Amino acid sequence: MTTAFTSEIRDVGGCRITLKRGGAGRPLLYLHGASGAAQIQPFMQELAREFDVLVPEHPGFGASDEPAWLDSIHDLAYFYLDLLDQLDLREVTVIGSSIGGWLALEIAVRNATRMKALCVIGPSGIHVPGLGKGDIFLWSPEERVRNLFVDQAIAERLLAQTPTPEEQEIAVKNQFTVARLAWEPRLFDPNLHKWLHRIKLPTQIVWGDSDRILPAGYAAEYRKLIPQARVDIIAQCGHLPQTEKPQEFLRLFRDFVAQA
Repeated sequence: MTTAFTSEIRDVGGCRITLKRGGAGRPLLYLHGASGAAQIQPFMQELAREFDVLVPEHPGFGASDEPAWLDSIHDLAYFYLDLLDQLDLREVTVIGSSIGGWLALEIAVRNATRMKALCVIGPSGIHVPGLGKGDIFLWSPEERVRNLFVDQAIAERLLAQTPTPEEQEIAVKNQFTVARLAWEPRLFDPNLHKWLHRIKLPTQIVWGDSDRILPAGYAAEYRKLIPQARVDIIAQCGHLPQTEKPQEFLRLFRDFVAQA
């Protein structure tokens, strides 16, 4: 049985965003990556069995507004602090994937009073000399899809789908916003590493061992910078464990939450 998610337009300080919500229980905020969050994925349905799951589309993505003030990941972090205040959410578990993981970390170093636990999946946000990143801005659309997964059958299914004109427009909009946030420097904040020690929340770092966008070696660096963090590496998996190996991701996440 699947959980029905509602969708609403929510105005936060004059910026309207799309917010999908489903399930019941403790609040869980999912922060999406560069591809947006146009659809509710199976792992979100599973989480909604246990949590009140909130899936917003960031400003500049999907059907959400493109505000003139959006210049950096820091702007998004403050926006989400405003959203948490507006919704009056408390003891929120936050999951962030890729750029969404970077965003979750930026939020947590600023103000984590409304947060209970943090799970970041292959987060960008820092730079480690000698660990090369994949350049998502230079890859073709097909390369971007294929490089997300070890299991190329998933990539084949996605590539076989013909996007509608509206979906094509959203993809271009998402790419433009990613460039606004992460073009220079590429996919990191030069100052974030200095402040990650401020994160005192129970923190889980999840990585696919074959991530072609951000190599799994980044997990060890995050572990040094967030001393209490737990690291889980998923074998034979790419940049999106929650999509490629959802049951393995959910097993590790549930274990983390139980300990937290």
